[in-house]
Amino acid sequence: MQSTQRESFPSEFGSCHVCSNHHGLICKYGLNMCRQCFCQYVKDIGFIKLD
Repeated sequence: MQSTQRESFPSEFGSCHVCSNHHGLICKYGLNMCRQCFCQYVKDIGFIKLD
């Protein structure tokens, strides 16, 4: 029996608040953004890259 899209990605995992993507979701610190949007808005959020 094959799993459906709904079973593979339950609603409890949520989606990106920017683009509604379900893949690569970063939920830590309450970000709830996909990794692509995180890279795009990293400076606006206030994260800095450490060496």
